[in-house]
Amino acid sequence: MVILFDLFNTLVPGGDPEREAVGVAMAADLGVDPHEFNRLWWDTWPQRLSGVLGDLPATLRTLAARLGGYPGEDGVARAAARRMAMTQRLLRPDDGTLAVLDALRGNGYRLGLVSNCTVETPTVWTRTALAARLDATAFSCALGFGKPDPRIYLAACAALDADPAGCVYVGDGADGELAAAASLGMRTVQTVQYRTTDPAWTGERIAALAELPALNGRRG
Repeated sequence: MVILFDLFNTLVPGGDPEREAVGVAMAADLGVDPHEFNRLWWDTWPQRLSGVLGDLPATLRTLAARLGGYPGEDGVARAAARRMAMTQRLLRPDDGTLAVLDALRGNGYRLGLVSNCTVETPTVWTRTALAARLDATAFSCALGFGKPDPRIYLAACAALDADPAGCVYVGDGADGELAAAASLGMRTVQTVQYRTTDPAWTGERIAALAELPALNGRRG
């Protein structure tokens, strides 16, 4: 069997408060208003998750320019370094999560990742403890589309040579991911360990990833 996981707020925390603080610091590096920068950062989420703004320095220059800022290379480098350091911190799963993944793999499950993320995540991915435990990854910024587009789920399934109907999808519910996975015939499980992102979800739900092994053979 194949289990596909979301990343942020599923395998690792989303880190929203830290993201806001880092955004303020990046704005200072870039010489633009911090409130307007954070607003624009979130408003451009669809473009950033699909990778259309380019790499991180290019993204920072583009957003700064939209706010009337034209930072030098040193400012861009400082802002990029802040964002990369934050991403590395967020991509450190706790020991419990790693133990669950190891147990699932030991029981013969193949594991995949389906993530709406920006370019920083795949840049540091191979240096994380998660990389060796996931057999395939589907990063939105690399593919050019993200959840709830069915193509991102199907890309992960294709990488694992798996039929969607034989897969389990686990996520917190952001970006309409749960309904989209269910529409492909996947058994879909919401985890609320870090955040209840989709409180309207009426399907299977677990309080923590540690409950996943108990789902073996049980259909919601």
